[in-house]
Amino acid sequence: MSKSNNSFDDLHFPDAPSIKVTPPGPKAKDLLARQARLDSRAVIYPLSLPTAWESAKGATLRDVDGNLYVDLYAGISVVNVGHQNPLVLDILMKQASKLVHALDFPTEPRIKLIEKLVEIAPGKMKNNSKVFFGSPSGGDAVEASLKLARVFSKKPGVVAFEGGYHGQCIGALSVTSKRSYRTGMPCSIPVVRAPYAYCYRCPLGKEYPDCAAGCVEFIDRIFRDPESGLVDVGAMIVEPIQGESGIVIPPDEFLQGLRRICDENSVVLILDEIQAGFGRTGKMWACEHSGITPDIITMAKALGGIGLPNSGIMYRKELDVWEPATYVGTFRGNVLACACGLAGIEYMESKKVLEHAATLGKGVLSRLKDMEKDSKIVGEVRGRGLMLGVEFVEDKKTKKPLTEGATKIQRKCFERGIVGMKAGHFANVFRFLPPLVITKELMDKAVTIFEEVVKEVGRST
Repeated sequence: MSKSNNSFDDLHFPDAPSIKVTPPGPKAKDLLARQARLDSRAVIYPLSLPTAWESAKGATLRDVDGNLYVDLYAGISVVNVGHQNPLVLDILMKQASKLVHALDFPTEPRIKLIEKLVEIAPGKMKNNSKVFFGSPSGGDAVEASLKLARVFSKKPGVVAFEGGYHGQCIGALSVTSKRSYRTGMPCSIPVVRAPYAYCYRCPLGKEYPDCAAGCVEFIDRIFRDPESGLVDVGAMIVEPIQGESGIVIPPDEFLQGLRRICDENSVVLILDEIQAGFGRTGKMWACEHSGITPDIITMAKALGGIGLPNSGIMYRKELDVWEPATYVGTFRGNVLACACGLAGIEYMESKKVLEHAATLGKGVLSRLKDMEKDSKIVGEVRGRGLMLGVEFVEDKKTKKPLTEGATKIQRKCFERGIVGMKAGHFANVFRFLPPLVITKELMDKAVTIFEEVVKEVGRST
């Protein structure tokens, strides 16, 4: 295959994927054993991908035993401009030599990042927004969004959605849907959970387009019906694309309907763009596909540019009603993370990364759709840009989830040099979330291996 001429070719380890030692190799096993002895039982990722990383470049990873992998998860949509991006790394080193920690005092990196975020905000938020940096995790951004919505609306209730994932803090956990995360944990805010337009598995038992309309009608009804139990709702929080639930992409009219309902009922619309934002879908913000403007956007993951932890919210100026010290934190807007976040956005703009992600994503989606037609275990392929998911089923008619088969596919891909993560209501969805700078050549290699593995597992199922 001939080498492309795009500017991302030199960002990666040139020989990936390349497996020299069956993973996990001896060095990885040693580190895994040491981790198991000393680290928390809460650690999860090495359970599905038993390895230990040594280094990374672009969209490739090297483990401690010298194996090279194509990265299809980007730290879960964190390193959108690639591991060790040289331009962002240069900014990191220069900033580290001057100033690392500054609380929320003004610094050039902090102010310039805020100015850039306001400049690239979607729709009516563009040049009409404020930014608040929280503590490092996305859950902190969700906590801040819920608190601001309550301060502004003076109403404590929140509408959240089935399949939603918003973090592990107590407030964020209240609006997260997964049972295993919430069992035995207190719910700190009154939450009404509504159906999300997961059209492949319609929660209302309908078929598209009635599915999306039905979900909107359901929410319309609980606002109108005085016997629905809905009380004092001040906010609605929703992911424009559900990531942890398996790359669930609602029809545009679903999000448009939610915007209308929020407007009609004076409810603050919070869009959780933590996984889908910063170019992941081929647009800077996933909500731009449906043409709506939220009141608050939650940000994290790729906000740190090169993998540095940072989170925050961006919101319409009219919502800026909280007082100083309403929400405090030691690491709000870390200087290094702000410098790298700005550099990452500027890199995406100068290198036309969004256009690359949109074009490459369309090609990958088309290829995976062809596989969907031919494979008996591929129930649905869905995606926007480089946020794609393949849902596996035992039977296409019943749509019974193929959870064990999806685990086999993930492990077999890993053994052949492809690193990807599962997701979904039933852990039966393989996610494609590579760094946005992945080349067509690397993606083609990864998809070819994925196709081969799916055929193997399909024959044995």
